[in-house]
Amino acid sequence: MKKSVFMEKYPVYSLELLKSEITISSAKEALEYFKEKIKNHPIAEFIAVFDHYSHTKKLGGEIMDGLLDAKNIIFCFGQAIPNTKILAARPRSIGICEFEDKIVIDFMEPPREELQKVMQEWVKGLLK
Repeated sequence: MKKSVFMEKYPVYSLELLKSEITISSAKEALEYFKEKIKNHPIAEFIAVFDHYSHTKKLGGEIMDGLLDAKNIIFCFGQAIPNTKILAARPRSIGICEFEDKIVIDFMEPPREELQKVMQEWVKGLLK
């Protein structure tokens, strides 16, 4: 996975996966994969799926060339509320973008390193 800083302030992890090297072939299948990971995690809670592609298309917004689908799976690892600011870092979201030959997965770095590792493992689990 590649870590970058998006817009000079957001730490984002990304992985570009060729469809030929992964166990799924669409954004829809990736959503189901991540739903299962969330369901089986001891503290994760599934919240929703946001169809970012349909939303942007409906608004007449710009969509990059080659993008076939773009969805976010939204969930939370929150098991404590130690202060008010922690709510600003929750819930988590994994972005799933589908192109003809690849799936691109992106997520912002969570506040707890062990959860960042969990999310990385989930993404890497898509590899054959």
